Amino acid sequence: MDYTVHKLAKLAGISSRTLRYYDQIDLLKPARINSSGYRLYSEVEVDMLQQILFYRELGLSLEDIKNIVTSPSFNRTEALQQHHIKLLDKKIQLESLIANVEKTIAMAEGRIFMSHKEKFEGFKQKLIDENELNYGKEIREKYGDETIDSSNEKIKNMSQDKYNSVEELSSKINELLKIAFEKGDPSSEEAQKVCKLHKEWILNFWDKYSKEAHMSLVQGYVDDPRFTAYYDKIAPGCTIFLRDAMKIFTE
Repeated sequence: MDYTVHKLAKLAGISSRTLRYYDQIDLLKPARINSSGYRLYSEVEVDMLQQILFYRELGLSLEDIKNIVTSPSFNRTEALQQHHIKLLDKKIQLESLIANVEKTIAMAEGRIFMSHKEKFEGFKQKLIDENELNYGKEIREKYGDETIDSSNEKIKNMSQDKYNSVEELSSKINELLKIAFEKGDPSSEEAQKVCKLHKEWILNFWDKYSKEAHMSLVQGYVDDPRFTAYYDKIAPGCTIFLRDAMKIFTE
């Protein structure tokens, strides 16, 4: 059965404009266009739209989704299995936050005592779960389960003051990176200070430090479009600038 833009949009719960935009950016092309000029979508495109909407639900950008679904190695069954795992992780994350809210209500009503640490456990667990959801497979393959589990435990055991200081340090790095980038010299005092602060930041999560591992991490920012998007929000080209500054810092 073929679907017109209007019928497929209604079936999927999206707008016709969205489908036309997907066609425009070559993310989801119609199977054919009939003699009247109507876009027609077959079962193949219906299945692909489902995949696209799964990835959108998981927070991926359209550019990232396009790179995934147009890759020669894309496998629909494997993709569905990964969606299932990530949705289960998301479910655990939500259940953790719900439990935290319920305990807070019980404390407010005087039914239980809740330590300061417990008040923020849900938020720290949310950070861990989001990292696992977005990058878990890749970082576990690269660094191993033991390293990642140890890093997650460090986050869980952070005091709220420590957690806040790590967040402030992250913001400080981004602010200084913007200043350094505008100067355009990776060897500048500002750029090298960014690298020093970045080292300080990762030591909150790593058990041990090596220049090689640090350089590998930052090179990963360039290689992975999700990380590139994060740093290039500061200014387009910031990720490569940080990588170049880190080369000087680690050498």
